[in-house]
Amino acid sequence: MDRLCVVIGYGPGIGAAVARRFAAAGFAVRGLCRSPDRHAALAGPGVTLGAVDAADAAAVAASIPAGTEVLVYNAYAAHLAPPSAQTAATLAADFAVNVGGAMAAIGAALPGMRAAGRGSILLTGGGLALDPTPWLPAASLAIGKAGLRSLALTLHAELAPEGIHAGMVTVDGAVAPGTPFDPDRIAEAYLDLHRDPPGGFRAETVFRG
Repeated sequence: MDRLCVVIGYGPGIGAAVARRFAAAGFAVRGLCRSPDRHAALAGPGVTLGAVDAADAAAVAASIPAGTEVLVYNAYAAHLAPPSAQTAATLAADFAVNVGGAMAAIGAALPGMRAAGRGSILLTGGGLALDPTPWLPAASLAIGKAGLRSLALTLHAELAPEGIHAGMVTVDGAVAPGTPFDPDRIAEAYLDLHRDPPGGFRAETVFRG
């Protein structure tokens, strides 16, 4: 059976780069996003695409194939408004994608990982989780990324003794080719985290300019 990597939040930038890198490393990669037809041209050898709405927890859980060895959660949502202009509804809608979708995917992938005694859960973090003040209109995203980082770090502590690696790649800058935030360079960090040996799992890799 092929080793399987699932990338939720597939698209130009980090999602496609991570999919390419794991496919090049010998994984069968399943890329999931809301509109796979828009990104079909990005899918190279070893990458297949499927549709899922990250805000729909049941759909996310159902999209995780049995035998998933690596789960990458790269989806996000943001209602752009400063914190005082956010509402309970906008915060909840974005949180459902930024953290709720991740939790649904993790819950679906974990039983198989636990049965196998191995696996990696790798989440895409953002610099707004470290300092939410530089871009105030992204308040709801900052809150979501902070919650996602908390989830990654607590899962890391819980799952490492079971041989399952939960970690986060935090990108504190704008993703663009040829910069310190080149998506191919960032994608390498996901594979490096997956390759950490038991007993040497890292909780987070941070990219800064």
